[in-house]
Amino acid sequence: MSAPRILLASGALATAAALGVLWLAGGQPRGLVTGAAVAQQPPAARQPLYYQAPSGTDFSPAPKKDEQGRDYVPVYEEGDQTPAASAAPPASPARPPLYYQDPSGRPEYSAVPRKSADGRGFVPVYEDAGAPGPAPAPAPSSAGGRGRILYYRNPMGLPDTSPVPKKDSMGMDYIPVYEDEANQPAGTVTVSPERVQMLGVRTALATERTMTRSIRAVGTIAVDERRLVVVSPRFEGWIQRLLVNETGQPVRRGQPLFEVYSPDLALAEQEYVVARRLDAGVAAAALARLRNFDLPEEEVARLRRTGTVARTLTLTSPMDGVVLEKAALQGMRFAPGETLFRIGDLSTVWLLADVFEQDLGLVGPGQEASIGLTAYPDRRFTGKVTFVYPTLNAATRTARVRIEILNPEQLLKPDMYATVEIAAPLGSTPMVAVPDSAVLDSGTRQAVLVERAPGRYEPRSVQTGRRADGLVEIRQGIKAGERVVVGANFLIDAESNLRAALQTFAAPPAPTQQEGQRP
Repeated sequence: MSAPRILLASGALATAAALGVLWLAGGQPRGLVTGAAVAQQPPAARQPLYYQAPSGTDFSPAPKKDEQGRDYVPVYEEGDQTPAASAAPPASPARPPLYYQDPSGRPEYSAVPRKSADGRGFVPVYEDAGAPGPAPAPAPSSAGGRGRILYYRNPMGLPDTSPVPKKDSMGMDYIPVYEDEANQPAGTVTVSPERVQMLGVRTALATERTMTRSIRAVGTIAVDERRLVVVSPRFEGWIQRLLVNETGQPVRRGQPLFEVYSPDLALAEQEYVVARRLDAGVAAAALARLRNFDLPEEEVARLRRTGTVARTLTLTSPMDGVVLEKAALQGMRFAPGETLFRIGDLSTVWLLADVFEQDLGLVGPGQEASIGLTAYPDRRFTGKVTFVYPTLNAATRTARVRIEILNPEQLLKPDMYATVEIAAPLGSTPMVAVPDSAVLDSGTRQAVLVERAPGRYEPRSVQTGRRADGLVEIRQGIKAGERVVVGANFLIDAESNLRAALQTFAAPPAPTQQEGQRP
């Protein structure tokens, strides 16, 4: 005899014995109800004959579960049917349910068939919209073309997933992972449009450009050494009359500065006049002596023309400029080589800037410079680097750089304090660059967030290069035209646990073991 028949026979004997006891006690048997009593008897009072495994290969006289935690199915007399069976029919093998939901509509789900606290079976939810199930069941796919939901991941980024909707220990909903997200590069994060707007996410394009770095330094204004002269007679004498007697007074080329009397110069002129009458060779020697005294050519021409010796000599300014120093005084005696006037041309001045050693490799002649002075805070002056001095200050670790500046208005004065920015190009070929705020730097790895679609961001490791004026060179990792996150990238990192993604760049873990299943 087969197992079902044996069980059926034994169940029938047990039922008969129970009925006999009840009959003797004056009670009514519960197992056998026929006729009109069947319609009046509550279905919940019916007793099954035995219980069959969901797979159909095992039987039991009492309720039990199989190895996967599923309840054995009760088997009744022919025509009988349990409310649970009618409420939750077994799913067809060709159309398995996605999950099971509490029949009351509460946010409680299960991956396997189970019963609620009041004994009702959980309602299966199928992939197609026509499947049975209450209206509050969550949709397994999105309407935005994101594909079906594969699983749900922990909202805090922990390595925990679930095949059905659930909440974590803090009551936060698990985040659905859609089919199209699973096909994205590892670590790609999706943020809702509302969250993007709330975080203030900003993006910028990676572009090819020639980068220029601003070298900042400080310095002082100095006189152009090529436009500086001194008036220092080569003979001894006395200042008879001072014609320019103020420091800072502007002078023109050939303008008289002072009149001098010199016995040595007068004697040399007398010798020349006499030598012209006696001997041409002696006259030439006397003329050479006068020129050694740096006698002006105008005075030599007058001496040849008139043949008379002047008692005083007028010395003039050798160039246009400003009297920077004046040592000459009315009636003073001066010695040969003594400086009486120092005159400078301030139409062009120098800025001697101290550039740090680390920036010297980027500075060279011909580069443009922007100069600011505390005396003129609302104005900017321009200049050009003309020379980098060959020595370094060991104490300050700086080298001096000369910048030439036009000064037609005479606004720039020697020893003025100035700040300078030198535009130093970083190479002659264009390079891919992004704003430096786009780079997430952990110290050992640099990465950026690439926007693959609105609200979808991929962390990508990059190799950075030189930095200049808020930009950083990207040597490897992204291409020109890709859009990167430049604002709120750290907030995105905190929101979607990008820290773990940036450290491992690993694919999301596979769904964990289904609830209720035994290993």
